[in-house]
Amino acid sequence: MERALLTWFAELVGDGPVLDVGCGPGRTTGFLHELGVDIAGLDLSPEFLAIARAENPGLRFDEGSILALNHPPSTFAGLLANYSLIHIPDETLPEVLAGFHRALRPGGHLWVAFQVGDEPRIMTEAWGYEVDLVFRRRRPDQMATLLSAAGFNLCARTIREPEAEELTPHAFLVARKRPDSDLLL
Repeated sequence: MERALLTWFAELVGDGPVLDVGCGPGRTTGFLHELGVDIAGLDLSPEFLAIARAENPGLRFDEGSILALNHPPSTFAGLLANYSLIHIPDETLPEVLAGFHRALRPGGHLWVAFQVGDEPRIMTEAWGYEVDLVFRRRRPDQMATLLSAAGFNLCARTIREPEAEELTPHAFLVARKRPDSDLLL
Protein backbone atom coordinates (compact mmCIF):
# COMPACT_ATOMS: atom_id res chain seq x y z
CA MET A 1 0.00 0.00 0.00
CA GLU A 2 2.75 2.45 0.88
CA ARG A 3 4.49 1.86 -2.46
CA ALA A 4 1.18 2.48 -4.24
CA LEU A 5 0.65 5.73 -2.33
CA LEU A 6 4.22 6.83 -3.02
CA THR A 7 3.72 6.03 -6.72
CA TRP A 8 0.67 8.29 -6.70
CA PHE A 9 2.71 10.99 -4.91
CA ALA A 10 5.37 10.64 -7.64
CA GLU A 11 2.68 11.27 -10.24
CA LEU A 12 1.51 14.37 -8.36
CA VAL A 13 4.98 15.94 -8.20
CA GLY A 14 5.96 14.98 -11.76
CA ASP A 15 9.65 15.26 -12.39
CA GLY A 16 10.13 17.44 -9.30
CA PRO A 17 12.27 18.66 -7.78
CA VAL A 18 11.39 16.93 -4.52
CA LEU A 19 13.18 16.99 -1.18
CA ASP A 20 12.96 14.02 1.19
CA VAL A 21 13.23 15.85 4.53
CA GLY A 22 14.55 13.56 7.23
CA CYS A 23 15.42 10.91 4.65
CA GLY A 24 17.21 8.58 7.07
CA PRO A 25 18.99 5.82 5.14
CA GLY A 26 17.42 7.02 1.86
CA ARG A 27 15.27 4.03 1.00
CA THR A 28 12.18 6.06 0.13
CA THR A 29 14.34 8.60 -1.68
CA GLY A 30 15.74 5.80 -3.83
CA PHE A 31 12.29 4.35 -4.49
CA LEU A 32 10.96 7.69 -5.75
CA HIS A 33 14.08 8.20 -7.86
CA GLU A 34 13.45 4.82 -9.51
CA LEU A 35 9.99 6.15 -10.42
CA GLY A 36 11.62 9.05 -12.28
CA VAL A 37 11.34 11.75 -9.62
CA ASP A 38 14.14 14.35 -9.41
CA ILE A 39 14.71 13.94 -5.68
CA ALA A 40 17.35 14.69 -3.07
CA GLY A 41 17.55 13.78 0.61
CA LEU A 42 18.21 15.81 3.72
CA ASP A 43 18.97 14.37 7.15
CA LEU A 44 20.62 15.38 10.40
CA SER A 45 22.40 12.05 10.90
CA PRO A 46 25.81 11.60 9.21
CA GLU A 47 25.48 7.85 9.81
CA PHE A 48 22.17 7.61 7.94
CA LEU A 49 23.52 9.86 5.18
CA ALA A 50 26.50 7.54 4.71
CA ILE A 51 24.11 4.61 4.24
CA ALA A 52 21.89 6.63 1.89
CA ARG A 53 24.84 7.65 -0.28
CA ALA A 54 26.23 4.10 -0.39
CA GLU A 55 22.87 2.58 -1.33
CA ASN A 56 21.92 5.33 -3.81
CA PRO A 57 25.02 6.38 -5.74
CA GLY A 58 24.38 9.41 -7.87
CA LEU A 59 21.64 10.84 -5.65
CA ARG A 60 22.27 13.96 -3.61
CA PHE A 61 22.04 13.66 0.18
CA ASP A 62 22.82 16.71 2.31
CA GLU A 63 23.25 17.09 6.03
CA GLY A 64 20.78 19.54 7.49
CA SER A 65 17.90 20.13 9.83
CA ILE A 66 14.19 19.95 9.20
CA LEU A 67 14.01 23.06 11.40
CA ALA A 68 16.05 25.18 9.00
CA LEU A 69 15.43 24.48 5.32
CA ASN A 70 17.96 26.67 3.54
CA HIS A 71 16.28 26.69 0.15
CA PRO A 72 14.86 29.66 -1.74
CA PRO A 73 11.09 30.08 -1.53
CA SER A 74 8.99 28.07 -3.99
CA THR A 75 11.86 25.71 -4.86
CA PHE A 76 10.14 22.33 -4.71
CA ALA A 77 7.27 20.61 -6.49
CA GLY A 78 7.10 18.24 -3.54
CA LEU A 79 8.35 17.61 -0.03
CA LEU A 80 8.39 14.27 1.69
CA ALA A 81 8.28 14.05 5.50
CA ASN A 82 8.19 10.27 5.77
CA TYR A 83 8.26 9.56 9.50
CA SER A 84 10.46 12.61 10.09
CA LEU A 85 7.94 14.87 11.84
CA ILE A 86 7.72 12.24 14.57
CA HIS A 87 10.94 13.71 15.96
CA ILE A 88 9.52 17.23 16.18
CA PRO A 89 7.81 18.41 19.40
CA ASP A 90 4.17 19.46 18.98
CA GLU A 91 4.89 23.09 19.77
CA THR A 92 7.47 23.28 16.94
CA LEU A 93 5.26 21.73 14.23
CA PRO A 94 3.67 25.03 13.07
CA GLU A 95 7.14 26.51 12.48
CA VAL A 96 8.28 23.43 10.55
CA LEU A 97 5.14 23.36 8.42
CA ALA A 98 5.58 27.08 7.68
CA GLY A 99 9.10 26.27 6.44
CA PHE A 100 7.67 23.51 4.23
CA HIS A 101 5.10 25.97 2.91
CA ARG A 102 7.82 28.50 1.99
CA ALA A 103 9.93 25.87 0.25
CA LEU A 104 7.06 24.50 -1.87
CA ARG A 105 5.88 26.01 -5.13
CA PRO A 106 2.25 27.16 -5.26
CA GLY A 107 0.27 23.96 -5.83
CA GLY A 108 3.20 21.82 -4.63
CA HIS A 109 2.52 18.64 -2.67
CA LEU A 110 3.56 17.52 0.79
CA TRP A 111 3.67 13.88 1.99
CA VAL A 112 3.53 13.28 5.75
CA ALA A 113 3.68 9.81 7.34
CA PHE A 114 3.59 9.03 11.05
CA GLN A 115 2.48 6.54 13.67
CA VAL A 116 -1.02 7.12 15.01
CA GLY A 117 -1.53 7.58 18.73
CA ASP A 118 -1.13 9.85 21.71
CA GLU A 119 1.83 8.40 23.60
CA PRO A 120 5.42 8.70 22.32
CA ARG A 121 7.55 5.63 21.70
CA ILE A 122 11.19 5.65 22.78
CA MET A 123 13.52 3.44 20.75
CA THR A 124 17.13 2.47 21.34
CA GLU A 125 17.45 0.19 18.27
CA ALA A 126 16.05 0.66 14.77
CA TRP A 127 16.88 -0.75 11.33
CA GLY A 128 19.65 -2.80 12.95
CA TYR A 129 21.37 0.29 14.38
CA GLU A 130 21.75 1.66 17.89
CA VAL A 131 19.67 4.84 18.12
CA ASP A 132 18.21 7.24 20.65
CA LEU A 133 14.85 8.16 19.14
CA VAL A 134 11.57 9.50 20.41
CA PHE A 135 8.71 8.78 18.02
CA ARG A 136 5.93 11.25 18.67
CA ARG A 137 2.68 9.68 17.63
CA ARG A 138 -0.10 11.92 16.43
CA ARG A 139 -3.71 11.86 15.40
CA PRO A 140 -4.51 12.36 11.69
CA ASP A 141 -7.15 15.00 12.50
CA GLN A 142 -4.59 16.92 14.56
CA MET A 143 -2.11 16.88 11.68
CA ALA A 144 -4.79 17.83 9.13
CA THR A 145 -5.70 20.87 11.25
CA LEU A 146 -2.05 21.94 11.46
CA LEU A 147 -1.62 21.50 7.70
CA SER A 148 -4.69 23.62 7.00
CA ALA A 149 -3.46 26.37 9.32
CA ALA A 150 -0.11 26.32 7.48
CA GLY A 151 -1.74 26.93 4.08
CA PHE A 152 -2.34 23.39 2.79
CA ASN A 153 -5.43 21.59 1.51
CA LEU A 154 -5.62 17.92 2.39
CA CYS A 155 -5.73 15.68 -0.71
CA ALA A 156 -5.67 12.27 0.98
CA ARG A 157 -5.71 10.69 4.42
CA THR A 158 -4.97 6.97 4.63
CA ILE A 159 -4.66 4.90 7.78
CA ARG A 160 -2.93 1.52 7.65
CA GLU A 161 -3.52 -0.94 10.46
CA PRO A 162 -0.45 -2.33 12.28
CA GLU A 163 1.49 -5.04 10.48
CA ALA A 164 3.67 -7.81 11.95
CA GLU A 165 5.22 -6.51 15.17
CA GLU A 166 4.05 -2.90 14.81
CA LEU A 167 2.20 -1.49 17.78
CA THR A 168 0.07 1.23 16.19
CA PRO A 169 -1.65 2.19 12.95
CA HIS A 170 0.25 4.39 10.50
CA ALA A 171 -1.13 7.52 8.83
CA PHE A 172 -0.25 8.91 5.42
CA LEU A 173 -1.40 12.43 4.54
CA VAL A 174 -0.90 14.16 1.23
CA ALA A 175 -1.56 17.88 1.13
CA ARG A 176 -1.31 20.55 -1.54
CA LYS A 177 -0.05 24.07 -0.98
CA ARG A 178 -2.98 26.40 -1.59
CA PRO A 179 -2.08 28.59 -4.59
CA ASP A 180 -3.23 31.77 -2.82
CA SER A 181 -1.84 30.88 0.61
CA ASP A 182 1.36 32.94 0.25
CA LEU A 183 -0.87 36.00 0.51
CA LEU A 184 -2.57 34.72 3.66
CA LEU A 185 0.45 33.83 5.80
